[in-house]
Amino acid sequence: MDWIRSLFDSHGEGAGTTGVDAAVLDGIDSGPDLAALSETLGAPIENEALYHQALRHRSLLRGKPDAHLLSNERLEYLGDAVVGFLVAEHLYANYPERDEGFLTRLRAKLVNGRALAARAREINLASFILVSESLSNEQRNSNSILADAFEAVIGALYLDQGMEATRAFVERTVLDHMDLDQLARVKDNFKSILLETVQASSQHQPEYAVISESGPSHDKRFVVAVLIDGVEYGRGEDRSKKSAEQRAARQALDRISSS
Repeated sequence: MDWIRSLFDSHGEGAGTTGVDAAVLDGIDSGPDLAALSETLGAPIENEALYHQALRHRSLLRGKPDAHLLSNERLEYLGDAVVGFLVAEHLYANYPERDEGFLTRLRAKLVNGRALAARAREINLASFILVSESLSNEQRNSNSILADAFEAVIGALYLDQGMEATRAFVERTVLDHMDLDQLARVKDNFKSILLETVQASSQHQPEYAVISESGPSHDKRFVVAVLIDGVEYGRGEDRSKKSAEQRAARQALDRISSS
């Protein structure tokens, strides 16, 4: 994935510039404690601007020009891809006999918004995140803000220190302390995972619609479709609506992960 780093470098982010006038940031924030952050990451920090941006929530930038270039959203996008790749690589190597469906489901358990927010809390990432004073404590510590910042920091670390340092961080925070075999046995709530997945990408909440209902009362069969922003992403069939919804959500997650 080093070609991704070179792409960002060529557009300035790897060199510590956002492509906008630095004066735009005047009065917004003084930045996190980078010495403490370096200790948390277990890696040196060379490009300080990357980490300032990774921990800058968009709530600080209301009314600012080029806000999308100054908040952590672009680094979050990159970090999401990097952590997904590293987790997929780890699972591929450690479960050589398991099929693609198993690997996809286990990865989803490790990198969904709730799971990454939990990892962020474990390393006290909230103490570094810069948000608007108008946000409540509940908002500041929401799964969404924490998971987004966690991914953005991974994106910054990847651009600043490369894949090996990022792999070490992901293994320590996301993989090593988890009993993956036990996690794999946990019954999946695919509807919850799908909801967190679409919310993380700013899409509307999934909607479930009964497509058909058949069979006698003692042996009903339901076919349910799940729609995201009006587009059908999956269908499920089972003896109860709830089970059919879970199957539809699982199919939707498989489609999203392969797109």
